[in-house]
Amino acid sequence: MLKKDLLELCLLQLLSGGDKYGYEVLTPLRTAFPDTQESAIYALLRGLGREKLTTWYMAPGGGGPDRKYYQLTPEGQARLELLRADWRNMRDAIASFGVE
Repeated sequence: MLKKDLLELCLLQLLSGGDKYGYEVLTPLRTAFPDTQESAIYALLRGLGREKLTTWYMAPGGGGPDRKYYQLTPEGQARLELLRADWRNMRDAIASFGVE
């Protein structure tokens, strides 16, 4: 799995817990992958939308301007399951070499 795949896995995992606006996914991803630019994460979000893995809607933002909320589609949930399986296979393969 490459870094982009890991970012996608983590992003879809975050959205599997419920709808989130951009900053709600940006913050934990930047913490986990500090060398990743904010623009790359938003580009990934846009790409997931183009692939119909996510969708978005606008909603009031807690006293401020409306926020764009992202949600997982059924296709996105299926992609998440595939990425989880890939992750488990990679993790197990690396562990077989004694790497923890």
